[in-house]
Order: sequence, then C-alpha cells, then structure tokens
Amino acid sequence: MRIRHSAEADLWRIMEIYSFARKYMAEHGNPNQWGPTKWPPETLIRSDIRNGNSYVCLNDEGNVIGTFFFIHGQDIEPTYREITDGAWLDDSPYGVVHRIAGDGSEKGIGVFCINWAFEQCGHLRIDTHGDNIVMQNLVKKLGFVHCGTIYVEEDNNPRLAFEKTATGRKGV
Repeated sequence: MRIRHSAEADLWRIMEIYSFARKYMAEHGNPNQWGPTKWPPETLIRSDIRNGNSYVCLNDEGNVIGTFFFIHGQDIEPTYREITDGAWLDDSPYGVVHRIAGDGSEKGIGVFCINWAFEQCGHLRIDTHGDNIVMQNLVKKLGFVHCGTIYVEEDNNPRLAFEKTATGRKGV
C-alpha cells in the first residue's frame, strides 16, 4: 500500500468509499456518526482536495482503497481547543486525521493510513464517536491514549479524543 494526495479525479471513488463506510458503521453498531447526515458532504471533500489535505490509500495495483483527511501544525483543529473530562498529552504541533475510511477490500487500510500520518509528524490526535468501537479499538491498538471528550460542529454527539506522541508520554 501507499499514500498520495487526492486528486479531483478521485472524488467519485472517495464518495463511494464513504458510502461503503456509512453502511459498514451502521452494520457494526454505529449508525449515527455519519449516517443521518450522509457525512462527509461532497463539498467538504472537494475543499479538502483543493487545500491539499485529502489523501488516498492505494493498493499494490494502484487502486484507491481508502481515504482520509490529514493536516499538521500548531493548534490546527479548532474543536480540539476545548477538551473535557481530561487533557491533551502534549501542546506541541500535531497532526490530525479525520474522515478515515476504507472500502473493505483489504485488511489493514486504517492501520496503514494512521501509521503513515503519524510518521509524517510524530504527534497525532484523532477523535471518534462513542459508538465507533471499531475505531476506538484500532487507535488503542496503535498506541493512542484516550485523553478526554471533544465536541464537533456537525452534531451534538460528544467525541472521544485520542492522542499519540513520539515521546510516548502517558495520558490522564
């Protein structure tokens, strides 16, 4: 597998992957994270592509099998400025992964994408819906620490916030 920036030509495939992901999440006890709003909207993905923050994961044959948003910098995620029931581990510049999804064609797509993002910056934050047990288990397996709760603009459901640092500091 390999990662590259998404291109406008990838849009239809990215939206197809998100459709698959919504169905998968609903079938695995998480119908509310993306399902009711058909999240993420095409306009957001177009913006991510334009801004260079959308990435695709390709299999060995060069087919797009996964997608995610990634950005790195200082205090880059406004919804992460306020965290309840805990605290972030480290206030240094960090990377953020959002909207990660695979098409289910191969095992390890999520692991590959998250590990790639971590390798880019050595400090990563990610959040997920309380019903998304699959993602919670994945980030814990990859060494992320649950740091608290954040809230997003898309809905009123709290999100579990996780962080991983190259220094390996332990969470609260």
